[in-house]
Amino acid sequence: MRTHFIAIGGSAMHNLAIALKDKGYQVTGSDDAIFEPSKSRLEKKGILPEEMGWFPEKITSDIDAVILGMHAHQDNPELAKAKELGLKIYSYPEFLYEQSKSKTRVVIAGSHGKTTITSMILHVLNFHQKDVDYMVGAQLEGFDCMVKLTEDNDFMVLEGDEYLSSPIDLRSKFLLYQPNIALMSGIAWDHINVFKTFDDYIEQFRKFVASITPGGVLVYNEEDAEVVKVVENAENYFRKMPYRTPEYEISNGKVFLKTEMGDIPLSVFGAHNLLNLEGARHICHTLGIMDEDFYDAIMSFKGASKRLEKVEREDKGILYKDFAHAPSKVKAAVKAFCEQFKNEKKYGFLELHTYSSLNPVFLEQYDHAMDGLDEAIVFYSEDALKIKRMEPISPELIKEKFKNENLKVFTNAEELHTYWDLLDKTQGVYMMMSSGNFGGLDLAK
Repeated sequence: MRTHFIAIGGSAMHNLAIALKDKGYQVTGSDDAIFEPSKSRLEKKGILPEEMGWFPEKITSDIDAVILGMHAHQDNPELAKAKELGLKIYSYPEFLYEQSKSKTRVVIAGSHGKTTITSMILHVLNFHQKDVDYMVGAQLEGFDCMVKLTEDNDFMVLEGDEYLSSPIDLRSKFLLYQPNIALMSGIAWDHINVFKTFDDYIEQFRKFVASITPGGVLVYNEEDAEVVKVVENAENYFRKMPYRTPEYEISNGKVFLKTEMGDIPLSVFGAHNLLNLEGARHICHTLGIMDEDFYDAIMSFKGASKRLEKVEREDKGILYKDFAHAPSKVKAAVKAFCEQFKNEKKYGFLELHTYSSLNPVFLEQYDHAMDGLDEAIVFYSEDALKIKRMEPISPELIKEKFKNENLKVFTNAEELHTYWDLLDKTQGVYMMMSSGNFGGLDLAK
C-alpha cells in the first residue's frame, strides 16, 4: 500500500509514518519544517523528505491513502492536488481506525491523565509480553515508536484526544475510533480556541460515550462530577465500571499502594497518578491481566515522558518537569508535588503560552492553581502575545486570576533566566510546568 503524509514532521504524524514503514507500506511525505527528534527518526527510516516545502507533483494517482496532519492548512497545494485526483484523504485518527476496525479498540479519553493511563496499560502489557497495537502521546521506556500497527494483533490501545482531527475534519479525534472498551478520566474545560463554552467541550465527551459500540465497556472516574453526569445521562447500552483513588501512604519519601496483597511500592507519586493507576488496572483486567500481575508490573513504571519526570541535574538538585499547562493538570501536579515534598521548600514554575492559557476569560480557571508552593512563578512572553495577535496581559491580572498575591510574574525570558540562575538548586525542590521551554531554559544545569 502506498501512503503519502501531508505534514509528516508532526509528533504524531511521524510516528504513524514510521509504523507504516515498519509494516511494509511505501511511505512518502512533505512538510515545510521538521524539527528534532522527528527529523532524525524519519531520516533513520529513509522517509525524511529531501527538501522542505509542498510539492503537488508528489501527489499521483497511484497513492492509496493521503494522510493529512493538523499542521497543514486548508489551501495546502498537495491537498488541492489530492482532491483534484479524487484520492482517499484521511485524518490521522481516521486512518488509525481503518487500521484497527477488525480489532478490539481500547480508547483512553479525558481532559487529563490519558497519556499516563495509556502508558501504564502499555507498560503492564509489555511487562507480561502481551502484544497489542497502540498509539500513545508520549515516548515510553522500552518502546521505539509511539505507534504500532500489525496485521495479527487482536487489540489496539489508543490515547483518545478531544482536539480536532484535521483542517478539513473538525470532529474530535476520539469520535472516530468507535471504542469497544473505553475509559474516561476526567472533564475540565480545555482548548478554548476551539470549544468556546464549557458545554461545547462537554458535548464532545457525550458524543464519545455515545460512540462506544453496543455492549461495550466504559471504565470511568466516579470522583469527577462532570464525568458522572455524562455517564448517567448516556442513552446507549454499555457496561459501566467506576473507579476511584485507591488507598496509599507515603513513608520516607516512597509511595506505597495499599492492596489485599500487601503494600506495593511505586515509582510514581501524587493522588492523581494513583487515580490514573486504578483506571489502568481496570482496563488491564478487561484485557485478561489479573491484579497480582498488574501490581507486579506497575512497580517498575517510572512515569510517562514529561509527566512529573525527574530531571538529572549536574548539581544533583531535585527537579521535576511536567507537561502540565491546562488548569486541571497544573492543580493536580502542584497538589502531588506538595504532598510528596511536605518538609522541603517548594518552587513551582508555570509557563503560559497556549491560546487558552493566555485568554483573559480562560485565566479564571487557574484560581488557586499554585497554592501550597513556597515560591510560585508564572512566566509568559509578551512577544508570544504579539505573535498570536492577542491583547496584552498585565502581571496584576495574572495574580488576580490565580488568586495568589505572592505570585512572581515574569514576562521577559532574560529576566526569568537571571532569577533562575541566582537560585541554589541544591536547596529546596523544583517543578517546571510547561509544554514549552521557558524561553530556552536549560533545566539540567
